[in-house]
Amino acid sequence: MLNDSLRLIVFNNCKELGEKVNRHINIMRGTDINYIVPIAETRFNNGEGKVVIKETVREKDVYILSDIGNYSCTYEMFGFKNHMGPDEHFQDIKRVISAMEGHTSSITVITPLLYAARQHKRKGRESLDCAIALQELEALGVKEIITFDAHDPNVQNAVPCLPFENFYPTNYILKDFMKNEKVDLKELIVVSPDTGAMDRTRYYADILKCDVGMFYKRRDLSKVVDGKNPIVAHEYMGTKITDKDVIIVDDMISSGDSMLEVAYKLKRKKAKNVYIITTFALFTNGIDKYEKAYKKGIFKKVYSTNLTYTSNILKQKEWFRIVDCSMQLAEIIDTINKKQSISPLLDTKREIMELLKQ
Repeated sequence: MLNDSLRLIVFNNCKELGEKVNRHINIMRGTDINYIVPIAETRFNNGEGKVVIKETVREKDVYILSDIGNYSCTYEMFGFKNHMGPDEHFQDIKRVISAMEGHTSSITVITPLLYAARQHKRKGRESLDCAIALQELEALGVKEIITFDAHDPNVQNAVPCLPFENFYPTNYILKDFMKNEKVDLKELIVVSPDTGAMDRTRYYADILKCDVGMFYKRRDLSKVVDGKNPIVAHEYMGTKITDKDVIIVDDMISSGDSMLEVAYKLKRKKAKNVYIITTFALFTNGIDKYEKAYKKGIFKKVYSTNLTYTSNILKQKEWFRIVDCSMQLAEIIDTINKKQSISPLLDTKREIMELLKQ
């Protein structure tokens, strides 16, 4: 018998992704149902907002999908056009939860880009935004939180009694990468741009059965620029990379300076082709720098996902490729809604290993 309890609440900040997920779920279930619940997102002229749910969700399993990194959403405030930031997107998530008035069977929040993920630990007198946000969702009655490639998955310790599922788009990215790039896995090295991304890098290397290297970021701890200590130098540790293809892996590209500097250093070390793989291509700035580096032959391609907003300018770049992960999201939602184990979805190695054999 069909489980008709599933409902999706998709914010405007990820409408395209949500519609793809809705279509995939229908195909998987052999149905023709619009699982997306219509909502109205209102902004007053002073910047305050509210969310109205236009359809009943009583006794439904509701999955809220929001891209807190979408800066393209705008509204009029005091006569000026204002771009929504992560704080405003997260506030809207809380608004829609409160609008349900506790009538749902369960609420699952899906934020592929985890809110305040880079403010996950405390050094001295500073805020602990990510942990506080998770505790807020728990207090509002959220049953489960789903995210992708969390900057530090250990932040889930802030809510030890709340299921926190951290997925990786590794299999989707690698399938697309191997389909489009002709690389010899025996002559391939996966490189981490810093110590923080080493676990992620080793995971890629383990799947591809190739060697691994790492750059160490030496920072000037006496200065703070744009909220972080500036990098003084990148020191490489690993095997010789002359005439070898190299993949640089990290969870996100913000300004992109760090990844680009690593790419330049790899080319100076006579690397053959340099590929950059990231889950979230934020590019808060630096697109022009990447364009210049690409024309110089510093790197061949940047692979990222559609799990957060990508500007039209970036989409049109020859060196940038988006990997569609909507099917992965649909599989996760469908599996959880059917009360089935998600362990097979967390283990991506088997599928990639089969592809490598082929």
